[in-house]
Amino acid sequence: MTSPVSADAAQPEGVRLQKVLAAAGVASRRVVEQYIVEGRIRVNGETVTELGRRIDPENDLVDVDGTAVQLDVSKRYVMLNKPTGVVSSMRDESGRPDLRRFTEDYEERLYNVGRLDAETSGLLILTNDGALAHVLAHPSFGVTKVYIAKVEGAVTAQTIAKLTKGIDLEDGPIAADKARLLDTSRGSSLVELTLHSGRNRIVRRMLAAVGHPVTELVRRQFGPLHLGTLPAGRTRELSKIELGALLTLARRDSGVAEAPGEQQENE
Repeated sequence: MTSPVSADAAQPEGVRLQKVLAAAGVASRRVVEQYIVEGRIRVNGETVTELGRRIDPENDLVDVDGTAVQLDVSKRYVMLNKPTGVVSSMRDESGRPDLRRFTEDYEERLYNVGRLDAETSGLLILTNDGALAHVLAHPSFGVTKVYIAKVEGAVTAQTIAKLTKGIDLEDGPIAADKARLLDTSRGSSLVELTLHSGRNRIVRRMLAAVGHPVTELVRRQFGPLHLGTLPAGRTRELSKIELGALLTLARRDSGVAEAPGEQQENE
């Protein structure tokens, strides 16, 4: 008869699953064990039901109830409400205000996921997770983004329909996933656009093409993340729920191939 000690030794090298998830802040080891018994945890896509399961935290992917878990506690994920006048770079060669002012208080070296142009404000992710940043910023991934634009002139229902039906730009046709008119007053309008394109300055170009140049632009949503009430120029770390949703989104299409010459979004 094989003793419990020798049976455990026969397991692959690694760390017990409940210990790893407890360290990641999912729940206590006892609660995680209950999750395992209930079949709520998967490792690399396979449901785990044995309490003695060991994993490699550096390479194995774990999710609980279908939501991805970050096992590397050294990774940091920060939401910034980028103000206008700041370029999306960690060091601007022209000496313009850049993102360093928002990252200097963090021990880790953080980098931005994608870009917003200097005159666009709103939600920008800062992280030291290079793999996640690459997937989310790559144009082929097409993460959904929501913008609110203040534009010149009175936008009509026909114009909103045109934005969702599709318009032709110099680099090809484009259509918003959703568009709606929020307000019209004093010669200007507020338009909400939802789209997944990562093409350069796409929101401004779309609205200019339908005769309504943008005067102000803010990104309110990036994938599952919402800017909420975060003031301009302020940062906050993502909650565990937000991070789980973001990681789940990134892992879903993590096999996106890199296409040479593609641009990150720059709205």
